[in-house]
Amino acid sequence: MTTVAPWPSSSTSVNADLFRQVFRRHAAGVAVVTTDAGRGAAGVTVTSLASLSAEPPLLSFSIAATGSAWPHLRDARTAVVHLLGAAHAELARTFATSGIDRFAAPTRWHRLPTGEPVLDGAAAWLRITIEHRHPAGGAHLVIGRIEQAELAEHAGPLLYHDGSYHVL
Repeated sequence: MTTVAPWPSSSTSVNADLFRQVFRRHAAGVAVVTTDAGRGAAGVTVTSLASLSAEPPLLSFSIAATGSAWPHLRDARTAVVHLLGAAHAELARTFATSGIDRFAAPTRWHRLPTGEPVLDGAAAWLRITIEHRHPAGGAHLVIGRIEQAELAEHAGPLLYHDGSYHVL
């Protein structure tokens, strides 16, 4: 096992506003993560989705520790990650909005036989077993093992850039 000593911290760091401005310039794919930890369906829009490994199949995403979906993902054993296509900007906005029932009409969804909520019409979805949750600043990094994957008809991607959704 290799141990790496932490890099010495400097007293100056990038402030949160500049950090957000910089990452608004980074175009990212858009996904919605849904779960049910026994208290009803919950979900959130994420732009931090990344593939980690093909063997074993692993992915990661981050979620704010203050987000309403965090307690559900903290307690859940499984979740579904939905990759959104060009036609799903409104769905992305719905799951990014606080204080609403994200699963109410017009959101169309059903449950898998294993119980997880799945959004109808996503470009693709992946059912994951949550293997790790790591605190990271004001967020948590979630790592999941992909147990099942489904593809829909190929469509252009939905991207998030500079504070809004875009299609190619």
